[in-house]
Amino acid sequence: MLRRTDFGDYDLIITFFTLNKGKISVIAKSAKKSARRFSGILELFSVLDIVCSAGRRPGLSILQEAALKHPFAGIREDVIKTAYASYWAELINEWMEEGGRQNQLYHLFQHVLCELDLGQIPDRALSIQFQIRFIAMSGLCPNLNRCSLCKIKLEKMKKNEVVFDLKKGGLVCEKCAPGSSRQISLSKGTIKQLLWIKSGDLDKVSRIKFSSQALKEGLEFMEMFVPYHLGKEPRSLAFLRQIRQEQGLRGKD
Repeated sequence: MLRRTDFGDYDLIITFFTLNKGKISVIAKSAKKSARRFSGILELFSVLDIVCSAGRRPGLSILQEAALKHPFAGIREDVIKTAYASYWAELINEWMEEGGRQNQLYHLFQHVLCELDLGQIPDRALSIQFQIRFIAMSGLCPNLNRCSLCKIKLEKMKKNEVVFDLKKGGLVCEKCAPGSSRQISLSKGTIKQLLWIKSGDLDKVSRIKFSSQALKEGLEFMEMFVPYHLGKEPRSLAFLRQIRQEQGLRGKD
């Protein structure tokens, strides 16, 4: 489940990300009225087997049956995990068109939700992994290999800190950087990890150990780059940042 919205007094409009039909929206009749109708299983991020039938409204099927396969209870019991999963779900929902299959993205989303639920990999590392691979699948992958202007390769840049220009969508070397705007600084170590995460084997990628610097830089970078190139900042990202800030402040008390 990617999204659920109230519809009238008793119904719900639910958006699912399915393996075979891509993103679909359905109406769950009397889902709020009857405790038996779907037995409280229509929760965000849950994996379900569903049965739908054609409805009167074009493009909106009626949810007839739903069986819970994986509740991801560990995510919904933790506010920060819920915030991360909500951010990923909103990115998918905003980017995907109805009915468009995205099997690779489906498996990526399922993978990060499973890892987030288990809690053995840092939430921030999973978010970096999801975002860099998501943006690569969307065709908006950042240029992290060479200068966007003079084309010098990353390994030939002299400084360890390299500028990334959001507007240009790529790195700019020290000679080209002064004319750039909307800049982010990344260390070469962080850039190399992002490159590996973007294309490496999914299971191996999840086991990568981030340094504290790479974790901080990578997360800040992805959370600036992704909304900028999608053309809007997801509402869930503001919530995620607020929760992280509150938890950080509590940690200092």
